[in-house]
Amino acid sequence: MVSPVTVVKSEGPKLVPFFKATCVYFVLWLPTSSPSWFSALIKCLPIFCLWMFLLAHGVSFLGEHSSARKILAGLIFSALGDAFLIWQEQGYFVHGLLMFAITHILYSSAFGMKPTNVRAGLVISLVSALCYSLLYPYLSGPFTYLVAVYIALIGFMAWRAVAGLQLTNDLWTWTKMSACLGAVLFMVSDLTIAVNKFCFPVPYSRAIIMATYYAAQMLIALSVVECQDVEVKKRL
Repeated sequence: MVSPVTVVKSEGPKLVPFFKATCVYFVLWLPTSSPSWFSALIKCLPIFCLWMFLLAHGVSFLGEHSSARKILAGLIFSALGDAFLIWQEQGYFVHGLLMFAITHILYSSAFGMKPTNVRAGLVISLVSALCYSLLYPYLSGPFTYLVAVYIALIGFMAWRAVAGLQLTNDLWTWTKMSACLGAVLFMVSDLTIAVNKFCFPVPYSRAIIMATYYAAQMLIALSVVECQDVEVKKRL
């Protein structure tokens, strides 16, 4: 297993643009009341940097590992979703929801179906059901069904990420932990969005949503680096 120190040394420099772009977003803190293409660019810039993070590992790396390609595709749809949500008050919330639904399908496929880990699936299902039961009284019209489908998709994605984390044996890796934490943070971010939009105002909602969202995307992008780490280790 590749040590975290080795990972920080090898992957840290590639993530510097992402951290800088994230700082730019929080420093500028552009008002959401006046959406524009500039504000969309600033919001999407950290995700663009994660595209470059994966591309920096080489075209051959992406070509040989389908999980890396799926994560990259998920990041592309995430950026589209971010852009649509800039104009959510103008009727593009559902468009953003669809983009992120596709993202979760791609991430689920990248994480794979093995191991099954039924216990993790049951826990995530219970958490998802509780989230929907919290939101249900406030939903109406198509959102009653759209939110249910979305929760099912992100819950499935989280299950596949958590299922891969096996702490009790030698199969544990830092990248599986990264995927697990990323998926959980994604759920926290999206639940905050839903509660703030449909239920009641959440204090500091935007800061909570974006901080957990950017962290989630970074961790999920890092989760595929193990493919290359294993190859490097074999050559040593």
